[in-house]
Amino acid sequence: MKFGLHIGQQNIDMDEMRRLWTWADRAGFDWADVWDHFYEAPPVDGSGSCFEATACMSAIACETRNVRVGVLVLGMNYRHPAVLANTLATIDHLSGGRLEIGLGAGWHQMEYEAYGIPFRPIKERLDMLEEGVQVVRMLLTQERSDFQGQYYQLNNAACYPKPVQANPRIWVGGNGEKRTLRIAARHADGWNSPYTSPEEFKRLNGVLDQWCEKEGRDPASIERNINLSFHMAASPAHERKAEEEFKRTWGPATDAMRERGVIIGTPDQAIERVKAYEEAGAKRVNIALRPPVDWDALLAWESDVIGKLG
Repeated sequence: MKFGLHIGQQNIDMDEMRRLWTWADRAGFDWADVWDHFYEAPPVDGSGSCFEATACMSAIACETRNVRVGVLVLGMNYRHPAVLANTLATIDHLSGGRLEIGLGAGWHQMEYEAYGIPFRPIKERLDMLEEGVQVVRMLLTQERSDFQGQYYQLNNAACYPKPVQANPRIWVGGNGEKRTLRIAARHADGWNSPYTSPEEFKRLNGVLDQWCEKEGRDPASIERNINLSFHMAASPAHERKAEEEFKRTWGPATDAMRERGVIIGTPDQAIERVKAYEEAGAKRVNIALRPPVDWDALLAWESDVIGKLG
């Protein structure tokens, strides 16, 4: 099993962010990433601070040496995919070829409305995602690109320099089984599922396999990851505090999250949870952090979970 660190860069200072990704770089993780939001998530009132994703990716690229550098996931219609491709190629050079590209349809309606970005119906956002994945792939791998889609067009377009990697992996994120998983089967190198129970992950994993078969794709060619909200206690003595923080983070959604994708309880319980996802088909577990950061729990994750399963 591989392990990733998914940092929610909200209500946190940059020194603490740096401490997180440089720690991950030496703590047995093979992946460090951020999310793509401008307001806090879960949504509150838009008054919390949140650092921009691609700038954070650049910092991770420069300040680490081992982890893959990613984002789960970039909202496709926040940035034109041709401009985004140039940003991503630069980050790949900054990292020495460790870029991972996560792309999704976007969901945080409050951000769209505040910034005047049209929050289109889900079908249109998924159509834009499917076009955008192709645009990014073409620009990063082809000398010149032409593309005539409904939302995006390329006309003898170039993107130089090319990434250090010959073909950076593209991940599609989301759990929509009719469109999202089909887009992953058609165009992606990996699929990332956010906050899903082991049972649901296994079912969706099977749906992705079915789409691969329909698209003439080898299912084994798509890696599968899971993001889990991290609320583990360092020891039984810390469980009450961890539970209180879990409830503070998710509020009215706490009970629903408890049945979905979350790490709670002690390190021994976390190990059993990770094993359940491994049996369901996950190749990497990403722990998703929202401040305040519980360093006792993170160090226990490093020693008692990664140390035993990694």
